[in-house]
Amino acid sequence: MTENEAIAWLKVQLHVSRETLDALDTFVAFLKREAESQNLISASTLDHIWSRHIVDSAQLLLFTDSSAPQSNWLDLGSGAGFPGLVIALLTKHHVTLVESRARRIDYLQRAIEMLDLTHRVRVAGVTLERLETAPFSVISARAFAPLPKLFDLAARFATNNTLWLLPKGRNAKAEWEGAQSVWDGNFRIMDSVTDQEAGILVGTLSGKRKTRAIVEAQGQEE
Repeated sequence: MTENEAIAWLKVQLHVSRETLDALDTFVAFLKREAESQNLISASTLDHIWSRHIVDSAQLLLFTDSSAPQSNWLDLGSGAGFPGLVIALLTKHHVTLVESRARRIDYLQRAIEMLDLTHRVRVAGVTLERLETAPFSVISARAFAPLPKLFDLAARFATNNTLWLLPKGRNAKAEWEGAQSVWDGNFRIMDSVTDQEAGILVGTLSGKRKTRAIVEAQGQEE
């Protein structure tokens, strides 16, 4: 996918307006300037931000209900703002960006102010372990942690109805199969539009298998 094809995809698949495309373009320019002083994204992708990062983030919206009301969205390890800032620019969701590195926190806060998103987007400048527990409608994570660790850290922010959107590259199938010995959930592996061999885990999490078995056994005893 070329950069022009990426922009065309946003217009056709997500009906992105000219105004929003301009905001995304402003974000891309800001990212490129900031990348001169800190390693925000791989240098090899600097000339392919629209295809490798913007569309790669935006495609997660294909798996959400566009008719649903505004959601509280938790984005883990937001880094350069993917997918969290892109989601915020494309929707009306309230987005919490989890990022613990000081320079990334500063970068994200300046990006939020520049893009006039302060009313809907906040940076949780702590590690996920220190973030106060609260339920979220959607949880996303792009290159955050292996799946078992991700679930261990983030399950307390989810309900049985929370939608998990987890780009997992070419290891998606293997990671989910490995996690199923411990975790129970209903996940599909969806193809990525930016990499034919990459997968996105989309679904809901029920809980740890052992924990569920104990609860069920206790319920039967009562």
